Amino acid sequence: MNKQTSRRKFIGQAAAAIAAPTIIPASVLGKNAPSNRITMAFVGLGNRGIGVMESFLKYDDVQGMAVCDVAKHHVRVSNGKSSRDYGVEAGKAAMEKKHSDRLEKGEWKGCDTYHDFRELVARDDIDAIQVATPDHWHGIIAMAAIKSGKDVYCEKPVTHLYGEGHALHRAVAEKNAIFQVGSQQRSTKEFQKAVALVRNGLIGKVSKVEVGLPKGHNSPEGDSTIKDPPSNLDYDFYCGPSKMIPYMDCRVHWSWRWHLNFGGGQLMDWIGHHNDIAHWGIGEEKGGPISVEAKNWTFPETEVYDSPVDYDVHSKYANDIEVVISSRNPMGSKWIGENGWIHVTRGKLTASNEDWLKDDFVAGDWKPYKSPGHQRNFVECIKSREETIAPAEIGHRSITPGHIAYVSHGLGRKIKWDPKAEKVVGDDAAQEALMALPYRGDWKLG
Repeated sequence: MNKQTSRRKFIGQAAAAIAAPTIIPASVLGKNAPSNRITMAFVGLGNRGIGVMESFLKYDDVQGMAVCDVAKHHVRVSNGKSSRDYGVEAGKAAMEKKHSDRLEKGEWKGCDTYHDFRELVARDDIDAIQVATPDHWHGIIAMAAIKSGKDVYCEKPVTHLYGEGHALHRAVAEKNAIFQVGSQQRSTKEFQKAVALVRNGLIGKVSKVEVGLPKGHNSPEGDSTIKDPPSNLDYDFYCGPSKMIPYMDCRVHWSWRWHLNFGGGQLMDWIGHHNDIAHWGIGEEKGGPISVEAKNWTFPETEVYDSPVDYDVHSKYANDIEVVISSRNPMGSKWIGENGWIHVTRGKLTASNEDWLKDDFVAGDWKPYKSPGHQRNFVECIKSREETIAPAEIGHRSITPGHIAYVSHGLGRKIKWDPKAEKVVGDDAAQEALMALPYRGDWKLG
């Protein structure tokens, strides 16, 4: 057993033996010793993947080990301007820049690169994996990492298919793994304050929640010419478990989100943010609706994308709350109660009573989970073995209404749901559609 594996087992055993939740002290592990840093590898090196990776690598107690991507190099061109470099080569360069001092001191041998995530996951000297691929890869890669004994930071939505999330959060619990969904709003001040105001009853009994998400895309973002994939991209591996659809520049990298082969459109791209906060406010973060119905969906004028442009998702909850997720609502989460309302979106919190918004206003006894920052929270929870602020089950349940809505739209009817059992009620066709895992070739979940 190598030194790194021994350290990982020691952390888990030591944390379990301590009655009060705590971080293993530096005096035990040797805070600055290279052998005692949390070792991480990063799969998916696009805009989000490299950005979050760099957030992790700024911590002294995190050691980057490897990067993995099926693209050697790519850039995003928007309004005639090119982005920074992305892909496995850019990821390696970014890691080695962040760890240049460790290279110079001989504390680190450099960044390893991988094309196939399975080779990376098989390593026993890596504590945690970041998954920042297109959505259709989240479930398979995260499950492989969990089953190999690693902790996982996975971008939202936690999975592309409902059946993946259903299995994944159970595997996380079974393996006692630490899992953080990249729903970073949970670690942000204005969202925590909004939730505290609602949970402490300032607006009284909540009757309705309005969740606003972005509209979808009506026209191609980039070149829609069908052509051979570029030599710096393994497009067959990029498609992976999904269908091998014709290659277009406007359906890969950033713009994969708008085709259901790879993502879930704006509905699934953002539901893990604002509906996640909506659930937290009404205490349903580990619950869910009792019915979901898709209404008023419109689709792109182009055949390049197939996810909805405008959409309404009407859900009912057992406590007589109606939640409407819609591209027609203002962005963010708005709770409406008998005594007022609270609305929060990125960078802005408003309320029917401005006194509630004052810095010194105390909402009440209920306090939200205090996070030192989304990436930092994950690192600290790896050490303490406490649950993160955005664990797998919460991330899965936050997006469940979106998964059910796609089934509702496909079948043209309202879907009744049992949130405790996580099953469709009285509709075998809907249950089968929801749980389907139509993977291509030999790919499978776990």
